[in-house]
Amino acid sequence: MRILPALVTAAALAVVGAGQAAASPAAHPVVIEASGAFSPYTPGAEAITYNPALVPVGGYGSVLAMSGAFVGTTTVLSVHGLLPSRMYGAHAHAKSCGPTGDAAGPHFQHSPDPVIPSVDPAYANPRNEIWLDFTTDPFGNGFAVSTVGWSLGDRHPNSVVIHEMHTATTSGHAGTAGARLACLDFAF
Repeated sequence: MRILPALVTAAALAVVGAGQAAASPAAHPVVIEASGAFSPYTPGAEAITYNPALVPVGGYGSVLAMSGAFVGTTTVLSVHGLLPSRMYGAHAHAKSCGPTGDAAGPHFQHSPDPVIPSVDPAYANPRNEIWLDFTTDPFGNGFAVSTVGWSLGDRHPNSVVIHEMHTATTSGHAGTAGARLACLDFAF
């Protein structure tokens, strides 16, 4: 059943990119993909679970991103084998996955907040960050799409972290989503 999330992801990006005319070679979007089955941390693992009770070993995650000068950045997350009918938060993070969820660092922000961790809604918002909150269906499958108006340049995210709850938006709590449950290494 892992093919279905990948097909849905590809179809979503095809729809987003449809009709975008390229004026020059720089206008062509770059597409990047990463996926893997969640497992406990080992060096080089692409999909890590830090909490197997909420992101089970053997569950599967896939991230696909398209970024370009005239299309902004669209990121698609699909998961399979998580807990059924449950809300999760997810965001692009600045660093790669590691032995703990904290290794992924803060959320990637297009315009970085000088205060870390960022909880100011002027910076911690779905227009300045890549938010991929989702709710799984009765079978444990989930899907999220984020589209922002900016393209990736020299600075870029390196992972997508799945959190224990949907993302808060209130001042002083903006961008928070609870514990880091799992991480997908993803060099955008």
